[in-house]
Amino acid sequence: KKKMSRTYEDECSYLERLSSCSYRIKKGFVPNMRVEGVFFANSHLQKLIFDELHHYASNKGVGGFLPAVQQIANVAALPGIVGRSIGLPDVHSGYGFAIGNMAAFDISDPESIVSPGGVGFDINCGVRLVRTNLFEKDIKPIQEQITQSLFDHIPVGVGTKGMIPLNAKDLEEALEMGMDWSLREGYAWAEDKEHCEEYGRMLQADPTKVSMRSKKRGLPQLGTLGSGNHYAEIQVVDEIYNEMAAAKMGIEEKGQVCIMIHSGSRGLGHQVATDALVEMEKAMIRDKIHVNDRQLACARISSKEGQNYLKAMAAAANYAWVNRSSMTFLTRQTFAKAFSTTPDDLDMHVIYDVSHNIAKVEEHMVDGKQKSLLVHRKGSTRAFPPHHPLIPVDYQLTGQPVLIGGTMGTCSYVLTGTDQGFQETFGSTCHGAGRALSRAKSRRNLGYEDVLAALAEQGISIRVASPKLVMEEAPESYKNVTDVVDTCHEVGISKKTFKLRPIAVIKG
Repeated sequence: KKKMSRTYEDECSYLERLSSCSYRIKKGFVPNMRVEGVFFANSHLQKLIFDELHHYASNKGVGGFLPAVQQIANVAALPGIVGRSIGLPDVHSGYGFAIGNMAAFDISDPESIVSPGGVGFDINCGVRLVRTNLFEKDIKPIQEQITQSLFDHIPVGVGTKGMIPLNAKDLEEALEMGMDWSLREGYAWAEDKEHCEEYGRMLQADPTKVSMRSKKRGLPQLGTLGSGNHYAEIQVVDEIYNEMAAAKMGIEEKGQVCIMIHSGSRGLGHQVATDALVEMEKAMIRDKIHVNDRQLACARISSKEGQNYLKAMAAAANYAWVNRSSMTFLTRQTFAKAFSTTPDDLDMHVIYDVSHNIAKVEEHMVDGKQKSLLVHRKGSTRAFPPHHPLIPVDYQLTGQPVLIGGTMGTCSYVLTGTDQGFQETFGSTCHGAGRALSRAKSRRNLGYEDVLAALAEQGISIRVASPKLVMEEAPESYKNVTDVVDTCHEVGISKKTFKLRPIAVIKG
């Protein structure tokens, strides 16, 4: 409890500026730190991070989540962590781990843990980008109609039911097979798998480790978008920074139309996380695991609880990939119908599909030795470098595509992974804008009519299932995605390839 009496100045003495965009969090900032922390932020983003700490220090830690820097430091105190606890430029406080915090644990260390708070409640929340050979001028005349048609085809909203009929047996198979199920059922193309992280299927998935309650929640929601920050957007290429890399992704020139789908594992993933947290509280007492914050509930990787969670998490991740595949199918149908042609003739290929909330086993170098690590990425994207064996042939020369979704109506980016990122952040980069205001604050400060009017003014078509939730997702509620991406680019953990701006937004 000594922590409480420290002033803001005391707190800041533990934070050392390493470069224009990076800060070190020294041991001692919180108790029991096994490694140091680091966070990346340019001058605009630094202000948000320090303001949060200042607010916390002056209110003596009352109310709400801990500040992000303190959460990064608490993760640095978890058993088995290696390297550093890393905060990416979009870091903001979350449950246990900050969102935008990445941490890796040594699998060979029997003490090492897995923490559901390091993955998040929306397991495999992620982004998929589909390209077309259409241009903005092709869409403009039918922009309103095609937006409405997408809204009609893709079920959206908090509890919506999917279009794709599914019984309990189908769900079991989808949880186990991921995109192989979509492929078998005719909802995906073979090439889609190739352009997906984990090829759209985590092999350690075990549907028997997913509770009945999770399955009940997941059954009606397959192929649905969900609410919150999830969306489907029709976007156009606004700027190309690296022509070679863009061309490899099938992006030839500005104005080209893409569709971005941002969604996750819906109620199923949320329930998997909730179930695991309950189990792990018991395991922590049994195995005498001590953590700085009780939200950091965790279990040893090798324990029954740790393994059960990883198998259930993989099944939820598979569900999310099936979900994005189903929405890709519905999007392809919508576009083909609108242009009286086939998805194939519109060249509607998946550029890539990335996960923003996941934990997985990867090989990395630690102190000059190759090690198997369990890498937790929460609000963080895998960003593997050129020539990495786990990225598809098409991207061997460019590095893995990294998809960064902006906030409703702002721009999105495609980046590529770098060797430097592989060494410094275990091949991880940012995931999006990152919240600057809490959801409740956003609802108080912004009127949804104003938010919608601002989008209409920019010529963006919008369809929203629950307008009341729009304020929470308004650009004002978030950090500026350009600041976030530019910081990653400057630090060298990923490089900008091209930028997209939305012309139509569909939301829950």
